[in-house]
Amino acid sequence: MEKLIPRHSDILKELDEKEYVLVQDLCEKFNVSSVTIRKDLNYLESLGLLFRNHGGASKHVRYAYEKNVNEKENINVEAKQNVVKAAIELIQENDCIILASGTTMHYFARMLVSFTQPLTVLTSSLRVALELCNNPNINIIQLGGEVRKSSTSIVGSISENILRQFSCNTLFLGVDGIDLDFGISTSNAAEAHLNQLMIDCADKVVVLADSSKLNKKGFGKIAPLDKVDYLVTNEGIQMEDKKKLEEMGVCVIVAAK
Repeated sequence: MEKLIPRHSDILKELDEKEYVLVQDLCEKFNVSSVTIRKDLNYLESLGLLFRNHGGASKHVRYAYEKNVNEKENINVEAKQNVVKAAIELIQENDCIILASGTTMHYFARMLVSFTQPLTVLTSSLRVALELCNNPNINIIQLGGEVRKSSTSIVGSISENILRQFSCNTLFLGVDGIDLDFGISTSNAAEAHLNQLMIDCADKVVVLADSSKLNKKGFGKIAPLDKVDYLVTNEGIQMEDKKKLEEMGVCVIVAAK
């Protein structure tokens, strides 16, 4: 490995602790110019030690790429299950809720199978609807339209027109990325557009995302963070990120293991 100066090592140590650093913060910490810090980050990226992005750098790639639902099903399983357990506490008897698509929503549906109170669920996910058929207390409304086989979900103009006919208490939404500037996003543009309409149909928006989704962006922007009422995540969230989200008006619920 190329020889690193002490400041380079300190920057990498900062990344290990936070997973994401801003140029401005590093300038203040090391009392050097932004030009110097950007040169440092570019050099460290050339060695494969970090990933550069606008305004800073991260330990991991900050862009979320589309994966097949069968592949995503086995990623961060325990974290997703913990997040879902905490999110279910936000549901009340006789609520009308929207469950979007994604593997976290599928785990959500599995846990709702034992929900004992009357509930209406509107969903774009075929897997969610099939799972909920096992609970006689839940009234299911399945959106119709074009089927995305990679996510086993419904998208397109037909589903969007159906969605506009409803008003619900709460939207439970899984995302591929949460970025303080860009907002919440997903890796598919059609999914993102349907999610935007879901937000318009709900009184309250609850985002379910394990901490690996923080400081990442997907291709399709869903909404800025001021549209999000709650974020339910796991204990991997950095306290600095939690504080910034709360300052932006998002109530952050950290699920216990």
